[in-house]
This record gives sequence, structure tokens and C-alpha cells, in this order.
Amino acid sequence: MKKTFLAKIRDSLRYAGDWFSETPERALDRAYNAALQIKAIEDEHFGGRQIAADSAEYGDSTMAYFDTELKQNLNIIKAGLAEFKASSSVVNLTNQNIAKPKEGDVTVNNGNVYGLDARDKPSVILEKLKFIDRIVSQYTRESKKSQPETSLSLVVVPAKNDLASQDFSSNDKNEQVYLSKSDLETKINETATDKTGVLPRSIFKTLNRLQRELDPQSEEEVVKKFRKSKAKTAVSIKFILILIIAPLLTYQLSKIFIVGPIVDKLRDENKVDIFINRDLEEEALGELQVFKERLEFENLIFEVPKFSAEEIEVKLKERAQEIAEESRHESADAIKNVFSDLLSLVAFGLVIFTSRREIAVLKSFIDELVYGLSDSAKAFIIILFTDIFVGFHSPHGWEVLLEGISRHLGIPESRQFIFLFIATFPVILDTVFKYWIFRYLNRISPSAVATYRNMNE
Repeated sequence: MKKTFLAKIRDSLRYAGDWFSETPERALDRAYNAALQIKAIEDEHFGGRQIAADSAEYGDSTMAYFDTELKQNLNIIKAGLAEFKASSSVVNLTNQNIAKPKEGDVTVNNGNVYGLDARDKPSVILEKLKFIDRIVSQYTRESKKSQPETSLSLVVVPAKNDLASQDFSSNDKNEQVYLSKSDLETKINETATDKTGVLPRSIFKTLNRLQRELDPQSEEEVVKKFRKSKAKTAVSIKFILILIIAPLLTYQLSKIFIVGPIVDKLRDENKVDIFINRDLEEEALGELQVFKERLEFENLIFEVPKFSAEEIEVKLKERAQEIAEESRHESADAIKNVFSDLLSLVAFGLVIFTSRREIAVLKSFIDELVYGLSDSAKAFIIILFTDIFVGFHSPHGWEVLLEGISRHLGIPESRQFIFLFIATFPVILDTVFKYWIFRYLNRISPSAVATYRNMNE
């Protein structure tokens, strides 16, 4: 038994050592896969050129989606390279002996898969790093000042965006990635020409648009763009419905089947107070006082008293029990709301965390929808939202909203907190609105800002 226990410990330590020794390779492969993603987007949507608005004719919403994908992959590359540098300083990559092939092994020499020898591994790692540096260098400020000389790489980029079939084959049938000095100079010259052309850039865009309209395949491109827009709309609407339905459904189900029974059982067993806060108690006492005054008033308006003193006492006792039961139910409901709201918030966070691609599509859809409006419509929406949340009558709305939230959660209504919130939060929100108009909307749509100022005056 002791030997078996020691063997398990030894196997666990060996497994942990193997996993740690493979950390540099995993980090480098993660960065390399992200670089392949960027290269695939360049080849498929930008004709092999840099992911930029000047490289293809796309709208603002489409470019926003590509920029999001680019930033995500660049962040993955940055994190992967940082992990590779930190772990490779501890782990000696060249001294790892791989006896047999395993899942994830790279492909060399005409596509045959086998474990890399220690002599081949440094060259493969070097080729991966070269390819990553070449991709990342296009999106750094220093790339135009200092570019590498000629670099012939053995790295293969699959024609399809299939990262599961990556290899390092030098087969002629596959698409090879080479970067020569002449191609690099041509790219730099084209960029410089685009920026410092003799004629305005709008003339070239107009000529390109006419060329596309006269192209026999232009109709097919229009249909393809329409299908993409239709798919984007469907994904966005579906995601919005999920964002609304998932938290609400989680709230109702958890309150009925999970939180509700637990709270009711605990309150029945512990015999806690009827009122969860002082506001509910004052409200109940006020309701009972009104009921008592109503009975006395009915006795006074008739010549003969309608109720005797004993009957009034009995009716007051019955009404007090009813009010106590209602207050007890309302207090328990407030406790249920707190935990149900937390679970619905967790559900909302899970939906957001697991739907990054849908968020990017939704952002692109909203940008296209908002910036596609006319200037007067944009100004109208801005004025409507600012007047509701930070306008002259907004304090009354904030007061009602805060009182409703306090009652929903069973929190005593603090007038000092409500007045302090109303005195500070709308001011901060108004500053954010003005900064957004000045910083972003003024740059994207100056005419909408001018219309907004004219309508606001």
C-alpha cells in the first residue's frame, strides 16, 4: 500500500513536470494560432493586405468587427509571447526528448506527422517566432521605420481557416508565406502614395465604386453583402432576446423553486419578526389607524351606532392579523428578491462571458443602425435621452426609481441618500454625455452635432 501511494505521488510529480515543461510550446502555439487567424482574415477579406480601412471597401460596422477580431488576436499573441518568454527562461526546450508522436505534434517534411527530434525543434520554434513577428510588425508604429530584410519561412498557412489542420509542410500544393524585401518596399510605397496622393482620395473611391458597379460580378457581391447583413441582424436580435429572457427566466424560476421554499422554511422555523424594516412597520400601523378611524366615522354618521365597542375591537383584531400576514409576506418577498436578483445577475454575466463574438456582432449592428440614422433623428434621440436622465424633470424620475428599488430589495428608504444621489449622479451622467458628443460624435458626424445644438437651443 505504501509503495502504491508513493508510486501515485511519483506519477503525479512526473505529470506535473511534463505539463510544466510543455508550457513554452503551449504558449507559443497559442500565439501562433492567433497570428494564423489574423493572416486568414487578411487573405480572405483584404486580399492578403493589412487589416485596415484603406485595404478594402467595407463600411464602418464591418471594419469595427474586423478591428475587434484583430485586437483580440493581438492580445492573445502578446499574452502568449509573454508566457513563452517567462517559461522558456526556466524550461530548456532543446533538451526535451519526445519518444513518440502525440496529439498536437507539428508536421514537417512533406506532411508526415511524427514527434520532433531535439535538433529540429529549435528551427520550428524559430520559424513560428518569425511568422508571429512578421504579422505583429504590420500593426505596430515601428513597423514602417524598421522592417526586416528578406525572410523566407517554412511556415504554411492553410488555404482554409482550419486551425485544426495546421502543419509545417513545405509542399508546393500548399500556400507558402514569403516576405521579400521588394514586396515590403512596394507595400510601404503604396501606403505612402495613398496618404500623400496628388488628387483627392474621394476621386479614387468614386472611380472604384464605378468600377464595382460595372463589374459583372457586382450583383453577386451585393447579394453576398445582403446575406451577411441579414445574418448579422438575426444574430443581434437573437442575442438581445437572450440577454433579456435569460435573467428574467432565471429570476422567476429561482424565486419559485429554489430561493422561495428555502426562505419560507427558514422564516417559519426561526419565527423571525414580521417587519423587515421600519418603513413596513410604519406603513402597517398607518393602515390599521386608517381602518380604525373609518369604523369610528361610520358609527358617528348614523343616529344609532353601527358597531359596538366589542365589535370594533374584534374587527380591529381581524384587520391587524390580515395586515401582519401581508407584511410578513412582503418581507419574505423582499428577501427572495435579493437572492433571485443575484442569481439573475450571474446568469447575465455568464451570457456576456460566453458570447464575445455575438457581442462584437451586436456592437457592429448597433453602430450600423445608429450611424445610419439621419442627423435630425440622431439629435432627437440624444435630446430625448438627455432630457429623461439629466434634464430638468429627471430628479422626480430618479426618486421614483430609487424608491421602487428600495422597496423591491426591502431596504429602508433613506431620503438623504436619494437626494445625494440625485444631486451627483445626473451631473456625472450629463458630463459623460457631453464628453461623448465632443470626443466621438463630433468627429464621426459633425452635422449631427450641429443639428443637436440647433434643436437644443
